[in-house]
Amino acid sequence: MEFEKVGPQVDFPALEREVLGYWEEIGAFRKSVERRPVERPFVFYEGPPTANGRPGFHHVPARTLKDLIPRYKTMRGYRVERKGGWDCHGLPVELEVEKELGLSGKKDVERYGIEEFNRLCRRSVFRYVDDWRRMSDRMGFWVDMENAYRTLDNTYIESVWWALKTLHERGLLYEDYKVAPHCPRDQTSLSSHEVAQGYKDVVDPSVYVRLPLRDEEGTSLLVWTTTPWTLVSNAAVAAHPEVEYALAERGGERLVLAAELLDRVLGEGSYRVVSTFRGRELEGRKYRRPFDYVPVEETENLWTVVLGDYVTTREGTGLVHTAPAYGEDDARTGRAYGLPTIHPVRPDGTFDERVGPFAGRFVKDADEGLVKELEERGLLFKAEEHEHAYPHCWRCGTPLLYYAKRAWYARTTAVLDELLRENEGINWVPEHIKWGRFGDWLRNNVDWALSRERYWGTPLPIWRTESGRVVVVGSREELEKLAVDPLPDDLHRPYIDRVRIRHPETGELARRIPEVLDVWFDSGSMPFAQWGYPRSGREHFRRQFPADFICEGVDQTRGWFYSLLAVSTMLFGKSSYK
Repeated sequence: MEFEKVGPQVDFPALEREVLGYWEEIGAFRKSVERRPVERPFVFYEGPPTANGRPGFHHVPARTLKDLIPRYKTMRGYRVERKGGWDCHGLPVELEVEKELGLSGKKDVERYGIEEFNRLCRRSVFRYVDDWRRMSDRMGFWVDMENAYRTLDNTYIESVWWALKTLHERGLLYEDYKVAPHCPRDQTSLSSHEVAQGYKDVVDPSVYVRLPLRDEEGTSLLVWTTTPWTLVSNAAVAAHPEVEYALAERGGERLVLAAELLDRVLGEGSYRVVSTFRGRELEGRKYRRPFDYVPVEETENLWTVVLGDYVTTREGTGLVHTAPAYGEDDARTGRAYGLPTIHPVRPDGTFDERVGPFAGRFVKDADEGLVKELEERGLLFKAEEHEHAYPHCWRCGTPLLYYAKRAWYARTTAVLDELLRENEGINWVPEHIKWGRFGDWLRNNVDWALSRERYWGTPLPIWRTESGRVVVVGSREELEKLAVDPLPDDLHRPYIDRVRIRHPETGELARRIPEVLDVWFDSGSMPFAQWGYPRSGREHFRRQFPADFICEGVDQTRGWFYSLLAVSTMLFGKSSYK
């Protein structure tokens, strides 16, 4: 079918240049803001892109929606100041520079030199600013890029320092040794909302392993795991106190597992039940560990059955292999029973020299060999493949490890009731996000892992003495009063690392801890940090907080939407957006 041409053919490029040129000539956007009264604000927050990547077509629909509501409100007589911003820190920037330099991982970066590496990170951040401006202009997206905030500026960093010191004073910032999601490639922790963005379906080995009881020859506990490498660090086996377990005889051996899983695991009609009992009756039974590569001084509850309410019978055997170094539930159980943390894995995800023939190998690559060794020693009951969703680093795609380490946390669980209360007052579109994707996330909140063992980011303003006393600094001015060394113009690493201070109470010399801050805390701080609050911009902040409107992709429910809500609720007791 042919369509008739209606009217003269339009020269769209020429029309575009004419319209955009006219808007620029008359200062249309600026006037649209200035001619509305300050007393009648409508507040829009622009989610900051990282300008070290080119804008793509997928940014156009989002920016169209971002422009639509502020433009409508402007036409209704509201003053809509739309301050732009740039997200400047973090691993996406670092990984891009690593790629350009042909580096691979932290050792290469440190050999290259943190100072030069961070200089290149800074330079790369604004590589595509002109492309972003050009795209925004061409689509008629109005936002103030002349006065845009930048998360790398000292004024922004100082605001974030103030926030962290405030959290510390309120008991909401703390350091702890616990299991955290860890990227072995980037060698840094991830927060739970970062983990949520990186799940992939994978096929892992699924192994059922015999753990022979010490006091009953020919009888074994039967455990199941999809991470055979963690068996090297086994410290206990967890049973649910109220689940019914069975001692079943099959092919001349006796096995202990959950009664309701007998058919599924052993095969219907292939066994005889000798006795049944509750999980609590197993507590304290001793067994022989699966691998003895790592020397450990034996303690009272080591390699015994312990109890845990988290144990389920949905899969496996109802008996959970427990390695306190590599699981959150495992770590809690380990603390309750005084179990040692058997931890032979280096930060790069390889076994250390204690693990004999597997030393130096990436743990997941060692699975096959470890399973073969179990089989040779008669401990492997059966091996299968198991397809499941497994967390990967959202930045580099590496499988994550749950890994015991020291890290700094924000105590978001302490304000969970406030987070839920504030979410009730937010108008979500579509509405089902409120108590669906976002609400479910909030209800299962865990404390926010803030520290990152990286280079290009807001330095954590935490100085520690040799005796372990900590000073959290809230501003450059405060740092200057405590400093032994002159302060650098640039507050980033490695310059800030060279500044030593005196502890204000003891006079001890203190050095800054090397970690930088999770970039999501950077972006979640934009409502106040964009103005340099509280040292400056108090009136701007008062007028522009909270936002009436924010708009991003649904993935940001566990990204920027969450970090905005969590930071402002901890600091100001309310959400930063309506």
